[in-house]
Amino acid sequence: MENIKENEYLSKLNHSSAHLMAQAIKHLYPEALFWVGPVIEEGFYYDIDLGDVTLTEEDLEKISKEMKKISKDGKRIVRHEITKEEALEMFKNDPYKIDLIENFPDGEVISCYSQGDFTDLCRGPHVDTVKECKYFKLLKVSGAYFKGDSHNKMLQRIYGVCFPTEEELQNHLDLMEEAKRRDHKKLGKELGLFMISEYGPGFPFFLPNGMILRNILENFWYEEHTKEGYQFVKTPIMLNRTLWETSGHWENYRENMYTSTIDEEEFAIKPMNCPGGMLVYKSSLHSYKDLPIRCGELGQVHRHEASGALNGLFRVRTFTQDDAHIFMREDQVEEEVIRLIAFIDRIYKVFNLSYEIELSTRPEDHYIGTIESWNRSEKILQDACHNAGHDCKINPGDGAFYGPKLDFHIKDSLGRVWQCGTIQLDCNLPERFDLTYIDSDGSKKRPIMLHRVIFGSIERFIGILIEHYAGAFPLWLSPNQINIIPVNNEYHLEYAKKIEETLKDAHYRVTLDERNEKLGYKMRESVVKKTPITIILGQKEVDNERVSYRIYGSEETKTVSMSEFLDYLKERMEKKN
Repeated sequence: MENIKENEYLSKLNHSSAHLMAQAIKHLYPEALFWVGPVIEEGFYYDIDLGDVTLTEEDLEKISKEMKKISKDGKRIVRHEITKEEALEMFKNDPYKIDLIENFPDGEVISCYSQGDFTDLCRGPHVDTVKECKYFKLLKVSGAYFKGDSHNKMLQRIYGVCFPTEEELQNHLDLMEEAKRRDHKKLGKELGLFMISEYGPGFPFFLPNGMILRNILENFWYEEHTKEGYQFVKTPIMLNRTLWETSGHWENYRENMYTSTIDEEEFAIKPMNCPGGMLVYKSSLHSYKDLPIRCGELGQVHRHEASGALNGLFRVRTFTQDDAHIFMREDQVEEEVIRLIAFIDRIYKVFNLSYEIELSTRPEDHYIGTIESWNRSEKILQDACHNAGHDCKINPGDGAFYGPKLDFHIKDSLGRVWQCGTIQLDCNLPERFDLTYIDSDGSKKRPIMLHRVIFGSIERFIGILIEHYAGAFPLWLSPNQINIIPVNNEYHLEYAKKIEETLKDAHYRVTLDERNEKLGYKMRESVVKKTPITIILGQKEVDNERVSYRIYGSEETKTVSMSEFLDYLKERMEKKN
């Protein structure tokens, strides 16, 4: 799906469409007042104060009709530059615009845009005429607090999207419908994977099927990291405030941390695993011969997220990072980053996920360490990326407060982009924690450290996979791999139990549907549950000691011997498909 905000023309087009919508609303509801109407990844929205009027879906149709009328008229969109005093006079009867204007610095040039009888405060840019905004769709209306603060008035937010052609708009709307069908919250409930309770907003519960999926992913993570020479640790979930002051989190990340008092001392639940990893390294002496040390941890962290930002498994308040901290000599950094990129590439290919790499550089403020150290670190990451055979896009100012990073943006089956993996170069925490190793000449040296994740977090990655596969997981990942259906329990159940036992002995996850229901009903339910393989056993299979099976998404039924079926399963498991 197109990220509208990142496409220069689509961004302008949707920004102009927000103004077109506001103009139409002003025609229909002259008392309407407007807060902000930005472009977002999915299109645009506008926050509106309509007094006592509550909009419905029917009202959206009325607004759309007026928008089309204005667009057909084809007025030019004209930019005007005014002073702060002129802006305050122009919008003197609009408390929302006054609030915006008063926050502008004195002397700043303020711009507004006019189209026919409508003028709005705006930085722009916009398309040339409203005629360009004719292929749009108003999607929904919802509530939104003024400035996102629940203590303020509730406004009405209308979402929409616009494209240059009717065909592009329809393609986007089709993809949106497909995205709804794949919604991980909906599928998570239907497939018994996870739940969110009102007793713990942002704290997901993993249900039996979800735990199977989670354990498979974690076991896969451990197996692949073992091949790469990683050691594994587990660090405490709560540690003393002094540690977080040493790491810099207390100063730079305090508002996102949960705290408690123990024995009259302040403690914090960890929002990151890194400081614990520093203590692990520091617990013993290290020689230059020991490096690099690759230390992995599936560590549960907690971060205070705003309630309005919570979203299924995508945005939660507790999650498990697939963390690793790699300690090395300076001459090993580039080689280690190249090796890491190859490792991440191998993991993503298993899930058929393509990706792009982005280099995030030093933030403008709230960073630790010297600018010289940052510049050197950024160059090391960029060179390593190029030498690994990959391009990297520069994302200025988006580095972590302790170092630059390579972010891996994966693309799912709908073309949506998710930021998951990251490699962060850190010369600062080793300095803060006084980490050392003994060099070949007997002197103490400071190691350089890499932070890195591949999944990002187990929870969010599961959410992405649910939508990527539309809940139809490949055989190796599926909580229930095989469903066995006897045609008639009286004649075929005994043979079905024998097949079930054989498959379970071979360590496959199997269910046997021995309910007294019609075959068609059982078959449909197996499809609804997205079971990768459904076995159907009737008299022919019993008499010939054969197995008939159907693959999810196919109408074809194949009949083979049990040994052939086991070979087929083994091949699919090895290929992870």
